[in-house]
Amino acid sequence: MSARAEVLVRRLGRVAYAPTVAAMQQYTEQRDPQTIDELWLLEHPPVYTLGLKARTKPIADAGAIPVIATDRGGDVTYHGPGQPLVYIFMDLQRRGSSIRRLVTAIEQALIDALEEYAVAGERRAGAPGIYVAGRKIAALGLRVRRGATYHGVALNAAMDLRPFGAIDPCGYPGLAVTQLADYAPGTDARDAGERLLRHLCRTLGYTDGIRHAAEHVLLPAGTTTLTL
Repeated sequence: MSARAEVLVRRLGRVAYAPTVAAMQQYTEQRDPQTIDELWLLEHPPVYTLGLKARTKPIADAGAIPVIATDRGGDVTYHGPGQPLVYIFMDLQRRGSSIRRLVTAIEQALIDALEEYAVAGERRAGAPGIYVAGRKIAALGLRVRRGATYHGVALNAAMDLRPFGAIDPCGYPGLAVTQLADYAPGTDARDAGERLLRHLCRTLGYTDGIRHAAEHVLLPAGTTTLTL
């Protein structure tokens, strides 16, 4: 990866899924070749999300958890408190990169972040994401629009894993999931997110400058858009 390796980091706190996706789409549509890349660190309230491969597959036991179809790649997954996400807005053409190289860099950042907790993360051929002892601990889902990426990566840090039991995570029946707190008791999800963010800045090659936007408060109930 090369060319204008700068990034703006936003820490958005816990924000609703649907307006966040709308904000990602709006940002991507409005950016131009001079727009600086961005990384958004955040969490979502409980939500099942359906990638482009999963839109026709209902969730039989969603309960009170909303189910939202979205435009990212991949199948079905769950997001909830204690699971930091980093959404990645990279101009692939300007950086001289590709989706394959980007996925490799994201997975390496996850492996390096887990190593700080003495946890060995592993890749699995044909199944993007990172696994620990055969259980999935981090999921990737990206979309490319107008030569730039959005959506990103989720790390199970210290969360309630039970909602995963209602789905086939990432479309794989019987796939077991895990979280960092199972191997590193006392894990703080915010700290885990910051560590992942730091490693992403490195593996994605943002060496020319990392800018930090002011933190954002939680979205009030009924909010439909994010103001960035």
